[in-house]
Order: sequence, then C-alpha cells, then structure tokens
Amino acid sequence: MYKIIDGKKIAAEIKNEIAAEVVKLKSAGRKTPHLVAILVGNNGSSETYVANKVKDCEEVGFKSTVLRFGNNVTEVVILDKIAELNSDADVDGFIVQLPLPGHISENKVIQAIDPKKDADGFHPVNLGRMVIGLPGYLPATPYGIVELIKRYNIETSGRNCVVIGRSNIVGRPVSILLSQKGMDATVTVVHSRTKNIHNIVSMADIIIAAIGSPAFVTEDMVKPGAVVIDVGATRISSTETKSGYKLVGDVDFENVAPKCSYITPVPGGVGPMTRVSLLRNTLMAASKI
Repeated sequence: MYKIIDGKKIAAEIKNEIAAEVVKLKSAGRKTPHLVAILVGNNGSSETYVANKVKDCEEVGFKSTVLRFGNNVTEVVILDKIAELNSDADVDGFIVQLPLPGHISENKVIQAIDPKKDADGFHPVNLGRMVIGLPGYLPATPYGIVELIKRYNIETSGRNCVVIGRSNIVGRPVSILLSQKGMDATVTVVHSRTKNIHNIVSMADIIIAAIGSPAFVTEDMVKPGAVVIDVGATRISSTETKSGYKLVGDVDFENVAPKCSYITPVPGGVGPMTRVSLLRNTLMAASKI
C-alpha cells in the first residue's frame, strides 16, 4: 500500500519551527521579518497563491505586503519598484509573482532583484551558489521537494531519479540538489525533446514530474515501488467544485498511486512546501545568515 507524502503536514511543522525562530529574533530586539509580493494582473492561480502567502506570513509572525499592478503596467514601473524594495531596509525578502504579462521580461525582473532579498531563489547569484554547494537562498519548489524527501526518510543515495522537465525554476535546480553530496542520487533529466521518455521514466526509483502537462505520467511509466513527486498544478474546469475549477497534477494519481511506495497528492503535496520555502529564505535574510 502506498504512503501519501503530506506536504501540508510537513509545511505546518516547518512553519512552527520558523515561528519559534521569529520569537527568538523579536526577543533579541530584532525587527519582524518582512516579505513583500509584487502581483501583476489578475491571474487566478497567482491570486490564490499570493493570498496563501499572506496567510502563511501571519501564521509565523512575519509582516507581509502585497503590491498590486494592472496587466498594462510597464516594465520600467516594475523595475523601479524592485529598485525601491532593494533599498528599503524594512524589506527582508520579496518576490515578483510569475508568470508576468508578455511585455515584461521575466529574466530582466529576476536579475534586477537584490540576491540578498531574493526570497524565490531565482537570481543567477543564488542559483550559482547552489550549483557549487555554497549556502544561500534555494529555489523555493526544489527546496520544498528535497525537504519532503528528507523528512520522510526516503533513501536517495545511489538511486535512479528521473526529473521530467528542465525549467530554471524546478527541473534543473532540483536535478542539481538531488545529485549533490548528501543526497547522492543518479539523476536523469527528460523533457519534450527526449526520445523514449516512457522507457527512461519507467526505470526510475524516484520520479519528479514537473512538466506542466496534466496526467502526463501514466501507470505504465511507473515501476512498482517507485517514489513519485508531482510538481504539476494545472487549473482545469470542474463541475464538482464551488469555484468551477480544480487543480490537477502531472501524474494520473488514481492509476499511478497503487504502484508507488510514496506519492504526493495535488493539491496538498509540493505546493505548501514551495510557500514555506519562501518563509525560510526570508527568515535567513532577516537573520542575515
């Protein structure tokens, strides 16, 4: 029988740990950690995500601010706001919620953020520190995935891990983290141009599905006893929910789960861990670790 990897439960544990650290900071006369989110447009998923971040901040004792801009805001205005946050001593960490409208360059925005305030861990300086194993702000979702694996005591050393997807936000960084000393997995990255993708995935001990394609990973791609981490979160229309939509992952959960030893659900798996990673990075910034 498979075991559910409960991201909500682990995220709650980590939030308790962070809240205790915030109490220590305040009792030492330090300022309250402050996380800011820049939100452009009215993307439904982004709205939900940012609202959850605000709630998370309240739970751990952080100050949080959301700066909203319309879809038509210019790139210059966003870059100016980033420069302002970079120099604001009260702001410890901030994120610019992705995706952005097409007329705003995500690369320019990410590179404009001060690496010391980069709560998402996307800046090239922080990614570079991660690659060579220096301390720093890790990309939020990969950090969350690794933390789930560690806290469930899932063996990674010498195991065959296949990462589906090569994005700079999830696929590439998580492949690096899993192959580093201490994790010691043998990692293969597959993507939309990979040949025989089914065969490669079917040999994996651990599958990280981060391709953004609902139910991409099917039962025939998973060997018995595999660990499956589903990073996908696609909103699809649904008559079963009040909101009229539901979140689905990259894994055909119903048919894949019975073959697994461990599997993450969607929602409630990787998502809460991504958000808690932002808190962790902001706490590091506030503590000036």
